[in-house]
Amino acid sequence: MATNNVVGWFEIPVNNMDRAVKFYETVLGVKLQRNQLDGLDMAWFPWEEEGLGCSGSLVHNPDFYKPSADGTLVYLTPRSGDLAIELGKVEAAGGKVLMQKKLITDEIGYMGLFMDTEGNRIAIHSRK
Repeated sequence: MATNNVVGWFEIPVNNMDRAVKFYETVLGVKLQRNQLDGLDMAWFPWEEEGLGCSGSLVHNPDFYKPSADGTLVYLTPRSGDLAIELGKVEAAGGKVLMQKKLITDEIGYMGLFMDTEGNRIAIHSRK
């Protein structure tokens, strides 16, 4: 996990882990690592020890985690460098695009929003 950033880890609640893993692997083009940890079913996003940002996990435990479109907004960074590529895969993977690629500012870059298969509102950000 990154040590120089305010956010060190995030967890995205899911109702159906298999469906959620398939969705995120399809949209982001990454492989998630499935783990069982203290009663939690988790699927970790890939991470690097060095560099900016942090990683996180999909997590299933109906007693403690509930998907939401109204809570904290997590911004994912696409490996392609252009969020339009990943956003273009959302609907075919079972999600819904809520906001197409939109310029924030020239200095900050672009953002988009989607609803995942579990009912979570998720953002995506890229510089181009």
